[in-house]
Amino acid sequence: MFRRIYWVSEWIHSDGHSEVHGVYTSIPNLVRQGLSHPNDAKLRLTLTKLDCEQGPFGVWQEPDFDGLQEKLNEFVRTEEISKDQCQMLLDTLMPAAKAA
Repeated sequence: MFRRIYWVSEWIHSDGHSEVHGVYTSIPNLVRQGLSHPNDAKLRLTLTKLDCEQGPFGVWQEPDFDGLQEKLNEFVRTEEISKDQCQMLLDTLMPAAKAA
């Protein structure tokens, strides 16, 4: 299946500049390769559609990734992303929320 959505991981450094760390077509690849970042940087994730002039589906940043779970639920309903993969990403990004 050709993926239509992509995850972009960026590092936002303390001086304000950002750099793209990677572009991923699946949550497992994003979790394995795209979430690490330097200590002086915050992680920002963007979910976007390929070949589209409209803005991204969403942009989320550490520490709380506000609204990410709600957006992921939309993709679970349309079966574009599995519920298990969404939970994997949320558990990785927000381990404190998992324990709550």
